[in-house]
Amino acid sequence: MLLLRDAQKADLKPLRALAAELNSVNLPDDERALSGIVDKSCRSFSGKIRDPLARSYVFVLEEPRSGRILGTSMVIAQHGTRESPCTFFDVSEREHYSSTLDRHFKHRVLSIGYHFDGPTEIGGLVVHPQDRGGPEKPGKQLAYVRFLYLAMHRERFREKVLAELMPPLLPDGRSLFWESCGKRFTGLDYQEADKLSRQNKEFIQQLFPPGDIYATLFPPRVQRLLGAVGTDVQGVRHLLEGVGFRYVDRIDPFDGGPHYEAKVADVTLVRACRRLRVSGRDLAPGAGEPDRLAGVERPDGKVRFRAVRTPVHVEGDDAVLPPEARALLEVAPGERVHVVPFE
Repeated sequence: MLLLRDAQKADLKPLRALAAELNSVNLPDDERALSGIVDKSCRSFSGKIRDPLARSYVFVLEEPRSGRILGTSMVIAQHGTRESPCTFFDVSEREHYSSTLDRHFKHRVLSIGYHFDGPTEIGGLVVHPQDRGGPEKPGKQLAYVRFLYLAMHRERFREKVLAELMPPLLPDGRSLFWESCGKRFTGLDYQEADKLSRQNKEFIQQLFPPGDIYATLFPPRVQRLLGAVGTDVQGVRHLLEGVGFRYVDRIDPFDGGPHYEAKVADVTLVRACRRLRVSGRDLAPGAGEPDRLAGVERPDGKVRFRAVRTPVHVEGDDAVLPPEARALLEVAPGERVHVVPFE
């Protein structure tokens, strides 16, 4: 059984190794930036950041006996503020017809847009290559724990939740979409622009054209990539669609990756979340009960949040758990746990 918990400053080294696999805005392969993200998460879980919408939460998946970190994921309470707006391209279709030539065309059009009062965002999901797949399903645990936390604290988050999915990239990490679009307006390489945007997005507002961009002007290969999902994240796309997310005809202005969105209240896992009382009885091995994610939160202490994937037998408002799950959660009979379906 694996333990999901809030990231600690001591996790910085293994998180840096995971960041090297993804190197995204949410999980950058940069020690200073990553240290800032972990510090902010610690202050978010502890409530030291007073404004709930200014918080972000980093989760890790740990092998309890060895202490090894298998993966990570995160929730950003609000992605898009007046100081740092969420930037995107709306993707729409325009039709043109000439009666003189009897020619009719449909064009995909990109229109720059900004959220200054943006949605909650889930991101930063990465599993160590040697741990991907297998019966423990670490990626699914890390994906689902974010919805468990959203369900536990609905008042801390926005009405909508966003997931920005990675598109197909070139073997060297470059984006064909950026080469055809963003680079022409900024003069920056993809990695350079991506790194700069972590601190300041002002250059996008100042240098990108305020009007529409016709995707017809891009090479056919680039047009096919708009809103496409990379091979490595197809499983994430299916998982998100399974719990209520949909592509919203919006793409990332850097790499053309799609934006998937859902209302928090409509996410199936959030709707199915239950707050139960821990039973004093032990769930017997092989009882045949369905697996769920069970989570608890503490107001103090070093580790504020814990969750495990475990069979749970529900009797009214009681949760009967295996002894190992109770031990990892550090809960006693009568305490409260939140549970969401896993299978």
